Amino acid sequence: MEKKKISGHDHIRYERPQLSPKEMLEKSRDFFDQMDQRRTVREFDTRPVPLEVIENIIKTASTAPSGAHKQPWTFCLISDPEMKKKIRQAAEEEEKISYGGRMSDTWKADLKPLGTNWEKPFLEEAPYLIVVFKQSYGMENGEKVQHYYVSESVGIACGFLIAAIHQAGLVAVTHTPSPMNFLSKLLDRPSQEKPFLLVPVGYPKAETYVPDIHRKPLEEIIIRFYDYPQ
Repeated sequence: MEKKKISGHDHIRYERPQLSPKEMLEKSRDFFDQMDQRRTVREFDTRPVPLEVIENIIKTASTAPSGAHKQPWTFCLISDPEMKKKIRQAAEEEEKISYGGRMSDTWKADLKPLGTNWEKPFLEEAPYLIVVFKQSYGMENGEKVQHYYVSESVGIACGFLIAAIHQAGLVAVTHTPSPMNFLSKLLDRPSQEKPFLLVPVGYPKAETYVPDIHRKPLEEIIIRFYDYPQ
């Protein structure tokens, strides 16, 4: 492996196979077609998923870029039925309050097409729960280590996580009960870690239905500034 000192620090030569324009187009289309099949699923089969698959998914999430490469994330992986039950009970307590008054009428109206409510059986049915925590700062040898762009970094890692789950043939739902402080307590996380996302993962039930909703077309999400021929 070829190395070079840059600003007094070791760097390694980066090489990546160069694709032809045709290959790039094919790969970009294939990946879009695959990811366009991804849907949020709330109905899980209880059959187990190989642990190594889930660990590989988390390792993929950890390849995300982060501010100053501090990697400010912790992934708690839960399959214990008792812990999943406790998480469901605590989440439903918060969700019942939210649906009962915290959420605006507009918010609840927007959620109606999705068929959601305060009950969250998927928190027990899914074989695994992944709880992602963001680290406000790090700890090394008893000393605080500053982290940068924490929310942005962890958000990108969660995007990688969701893509990896879909690529592995599994389904997930991104759950954000608010507030989520109960997760810190139940999972005994240190004060510098804050819950960011709760992701149940598994196989969908044999007969699963999802809302008939559609993604915005490209022309509604892109603003074009290029001036070269396409």
